[in-house]
Amino acid sequence: MKDNASNPAILELENLSKSFDLDKGFLETIKFKKGRITREKRSVHAVNDISLTITKGEALCVVGESGCGKSTVARLVSGLLNPTKGAIHYDGHRIDTLKGNALLPYRKRMQMIFQNPYASLNPRMTIQQALEEPVRHHNPSFSRGQIKDKVTEVMQSVGVDPSWASRYPHEFSGGQRQRIAIARALTVDPEFVIADEPISALDVSIQAQVLNLMLEAKEDRGLTYLFITHDLSVVQHFGTRVAVLYLGSICELADTATLFANPKHPYTRALLSAVPQLSDDRPNHIRLKGEIPTPINLPKGCPFQSRCAYADARCGTEQPLAIEQSDGSVVACHAVEEGRID
Repeated sequence: MKDNASNPAILELENLSKSFDLDKGFLETIKFKKGRITREKRSVHAVNDISLTITKGEALCVVGESGCGKSTVARLVSGLLNPTKGAIHYDGHRIDTLKGNALLPYRKRMQMIFQNPYASLNPRMTIQQALEEPVRHHNPSFSRGQIKDKVTEVMQSVGVDPSWASRYPHEFSGGQRQRIAIARALTVDPEFVIADEPISALDVSIQAQVLNLMLEAKEDRGLTYLFITHDLSVVQHFGTRVAVLYLGSICELADTATLFANPKHPYTRALLSAVPQLSDDRPNHIRLKGEIPTPINLPKGCPFQSRCAYADARCGTEQPLAIEQSDGSVVACHAVEEGRID
């Protein structure tokens, strides 16, 4: 799924897939079925044949229900997981096959903000130590004074008082910890930031502050974001484009304004109908029926067929292709392709 924006691509995911084996040893693969001993190796198919392009300067939001593969995509891009199939290109260079020192320059250009600020900061390190560590690692030529100045500058830019540097993570609130986590990501001057549900563990009153901080950093530093979230109200405020995931596959990709004004995929419509709004003219909430298929045994055909009101025989046998629409959005749905949805 390619974007037609004039800005150059900074990240390209090409037919990316990731499976996790459930049966590790030989004995675990031995099954007894219908009176016969067979060998069966089961896997969880978390990400399935995703192709996506992120251009410089944008904030691409990846949304979907829990378990749809959002965080797995983030960990594949960051190099914390290796893809089962497909390729990841950063700034025109393939990076999923790189190891060790060959990957180090890309780790400096690409940083990650994790979901839980209570777990992502080392409780045994002071804030000063936690922020100095990446600066020292990626800039071995920096003097002690340069490292300290860099940490102070970044702390001030995210609203963290430099006088807190000698304190430990447990002495801060969740919002303050997430600001410190953002500061840690910014200390090496990255150009691409992966944010994996960075505000879901925070109070609602703090979420807007952290989002605004990330937007300010985007403008001041020219950042590009891959923003993982399940909160569509956040997407409307933060994202420039949205990719909707269902069971590890992209079902719709569109500009934020286009997606909210004219959602096309039945799953996207159901998600948007659940967003709380103050207006009286909002459409009725769409209640999905049926069960979510297991990612161990993916259904043949469209992954959404068991919960879709528009599914027919073709949906049960043929997987839909991602087709570009007249407004620039990309939708993978037989009903949309055949004009069966108003």
